[in-house]
Amino acid sequence: MKVENSRRGWRWGILLKVALKQDTHADARMPLDLTLFLAATFLAAFVAGVAGFAFGLVAAAVWLHVLTPLQTTTLIVAFGLIVQGYSVWKLRRALNFERLMPFLIGGAFGLPVGVAILRWVSPVHMKMAVGVLLILFSLYSLARPKFAKITAGGRLADGGVGVLSGILGGTTGFGGILPTIWCTLRGWPKDEQRAVFQPTGVAIFLGTALLLGGSGSVTSDTMRLFFIGLPVLLAGSWLGLKLYGKLDEGAFRKIVLALLLVSGLALVAPLGVR
Repeated sequence: MKVENSRRGWRWGILLKVALKQDTHADARMPLDLTLFLAATFLAAFVAGVAGFAFGLVAAAVWLHVLTPLQTTTLIVAFGLIVQGYSVWKLRRALNFERLMPFLIGGAFGLPVGVAILRWVSPVHMKMAVGVLLILFSLYSLARPKFAKITAGGRLADGGVGVLSGILGGTTGFGGILPTIWCTLRGWPKDEQRAVFQPTGVAIFLGTALLLGGSGSVTSDTMRLFFIGLPVLLAGSWLGLKLYGKLDEGAFRKIVLALLLVSGLALVAPLGVR
């Protein structure tokens, strides 16, 4: 793992020189990697702008092929704060802190565990895990089974979901997935669900960013990638928000989930991508 991460870090050093026009004789493959990174950033921001979720899922499906797991998680966290933060601000009047607190407290306990796991997990295993996660999430959302509402467990169960979300968020940056599914199983109205899973995701993003930054995990290369991708992120978010409400929500949702399913299958099945 250390050898692979070191080699990939070296290749990204060359890529950044290409992006910043510091090295005209760099590896010819690097511009393709940069194109994939920027395209995935734009698509993920666009999807999140329209659907209000899935930025990390869409981005990671491509990023994990050209970035290390640590870089992927760091950028998902940083960009996710920007994309989701605005949505939370718009929902601020609908926030119910009594309902939200178990998720936030649980997430705070789970985060350090997730970040610790991230430091020794195999990149190959990480790709497989994210791929399986994408497949399960997509199939569940496409099928949309009508389960009986879960009313048992109360705040303790909500806090347990928060802990698992913190672990998942610290490991992959996907801190909002489990609360989204759990809120659906709880049978809460749509607005109440968004007022829980989006703030929870943002809180986990922020906590992960603080843990990674405080531990020196955010390298200068990752920071440069952040600034290179930021204009594309803003453009994708702007376009997504512009189209929000103008497209058929059901059809577009199915297309997005179908793309996520394909992305998950691509991560699970070897495609010859490093």
